[in-house]
Amino acid sequence: MFNLISVLSVLNQFVIVAVVITAISMLLYTLTFNLQDRVAQAMNVLLACVTLIYLSDVVASVATEKGVARIWLYCQWAGISMVPAGYLHFSDALLAKTGKPSRGRRRTLVYITYILGLCAIGLALLTELVVKNMVVKTTIQWFSPGEWFSLFTVVFLVATLTAGINVYRAFIRCLTRSTRRRLGYLVISSLAIPIGVFPYLMSVGGSILRNDPTFFWLMSLFANIAVSVALVSMTYSVAFFGAPQPDRVIKGRLFQWILRGPIVASLSAGAYLFVRWMDRMIGLDLTLWVPVAVVGVVLLVQYAITVIRLPVEQQYFYGNPSDQDDVKRLQMLGDRLLTTGDLKQFLESVLAAACDVLHISSGFVASVGHNIARIEVEIGSHTLPTKSDTLVSFLNSSVYKLDGENLASDNVLGTLEWDGYWIIPLRTQTIMRNSTRQGTLMGIIGLYMPGLISDVHLSEEFGTLQTLVERANSALEDRLLQVEVFRAMDKLLPQVEELQRMRAAASYAGTSALTAGDLADNPDASQWVKSALGHFWGGPRLSESPLMTLNVVRQTQASHQGNAVNALREVLKKAIEDIKPEGQRRFTAEWLLYNILDLKFLQGHKVRDVALRLSVSEADLYRKQRVAVDEVLKRIAQMEGNADGAVR
Repeated sequence: MFNLISVLSVLNQFVIVAVVITAISMLLYTLTFNLQDRVAQAMNVLLACVTLIYLSDVVASVATEKGVARIWLYCQWAGISMVPAGYLHFSDALLAKTGKPSRGRRRTLVYITYILGLCAIGLALLTELVVKNMVVKTTIQWFSPGEWFSLFTVVFLVATLTAGINVYRAFIRCLTRSTRRRLGYLVISSLAIPIGVFPYLMSVGGSILRNDPTFFWLMSLFANIAVSVALVSMTYSVAFFGAPQPDRVIKGRLFQWILRGPIVASLSAGAYLFVRWMDRMIGLDLTLWVPVAVVGVVLLVQYAITVIRLPVEQQYFYGNPSDQDDVKRLQMLGDRLLTTGDLKQFLESVLAAACDVLHISSGFVASVGHNIARIEVEIGSHTLPTKSDTLVSFLNSSVYKLDGENLASDNVLGTLEWDGYWIIPLRTQTIMRNSTRQGTLMGIIGLYMPGLISDVHLSEEFGTLQTLVERANSALEDRLLQVEVFRAMDKLLPQVEELQRMRAAASYAGTSALTAGDLADNPDASQWVKSALGHFWGGPRLSESPLMTLNVVRQTQASHQGNAVNALREVLKKAIEDIKPEGQRRFTAEWLLYNILDLKFLQGHKVRDVALRLSVSEADLYRKQRVAVDEVLKRIAQMEGNADGAVR
């Protein structure tokens, strides 16, 4: 019995540490990739509470002083007290996301629950009405319940039940199979959080621990595992909210995050706990084996992740075989892309080989665009040929052509002499052996070797030189083809991004997300405008704003050299100017909205300074600011309605 309880205790320690690691990892994930979405923001509160609860449990269990353990138990109680409010907040945001925004009652209930949670924390710190003295048994510590603990339990259960009903209401509002499946995960996993973190030791857990420790440890182990799985499931479900990326990208990113984060860290912690447990069981000092075990686990797990990750992603995340083939082709393009640096390196090798074949010391390769030659690579110290624009114009003219006389002299490369250099043009549809077709001039090879061109054409090295010219020509042609592909992608990506955004929104909001033609109808649009104004002079809330996808912003880009950030800034500024009353500026009620926008966002003054200058209270200023932001949104919606969509 002793051995079984010892094993269960160590397993429970491992699972608690894994929950802490998982909660922190999932919190960092949502903060990194999904911070703008309201549902993710609400879930962050819940994740922070779970992190605080389990982290406090771990630290309190290893604390050597009773006072330190008591402090951490208070921290744990703070997390437990705020879980109902966080869960209710999350359910309200989720229901609003599926097209059922709060009309005031749900939001008021969320505020009340947060206040009650803070009251529970204050009562625990200042009185013994909710929690009393600390109880210690082996490595477990908990508070004994106070007189009002039953009242806390009732509030906890009511808030949890209400939030669970809200989540279920969001579930039944989803119509597509994929969203119903994810919301189904969310119904179960979100309910597991408050059930798993409730302080059972303060009610019935203490007596169970004394009378049946095996059952207690089994139940504790099961509850902690359920919480860990629930955290991952919730993060998976919420990761799709507001994300414009395809599902396969989100799944692959989260899968890699879990493997590299919680899995590696948890198994490393498990290796440490296992070695320490074996140390106690066999009575030997295994301290030196701790770093060996931890490092070994890290290396083996990282190796396993590297081997299995990509095959698993391709098999389970990329859909049918045709989709997998499309993704593989794009990945292959990225892996084998000929960058500018790669091109220069290759051309330098070709030029060096050509100089070596002809026993010369100087040469260059230039690319040609818009009748201008640009040196890509050069070898040697000789002066480059002058009047390159004249040379390019000559090579493109009808005077220079491969005719029968050229072929009669075996000048199949179209070589000519210019300022002591042999100039070999590089063209699309290159002139190969036994072919006389000419294409567009892409580049020039220049070899410094004053002499008769025919001497080289008749030499044994000519065949090698011709092969090198074909290699350089092929590299330039491939690079030009890639540039055309990128141009096509630049035109396609904004449309694809908009379609993906609409797809993600329609998954939960339904028809309204697909048919909404007015920006002002979007419940998140006001927050988008406020966030963009908050970073008006630069910042991620401006540069990454969803307003970037508006037609009016895309059309305005033309006057800003394609800079979308400057275009959005001009649209916002124009909307503010439309609010400005006629006449000289005054600090009157008529000018209040414009003055708030100008002083707060355009000039960047602090709230207190703006309130003093406008002779209003800070609370009134915030209310008027919301009205002003809504007016800006209306102006932008009008401009969007007038946009003809030419940029699309």
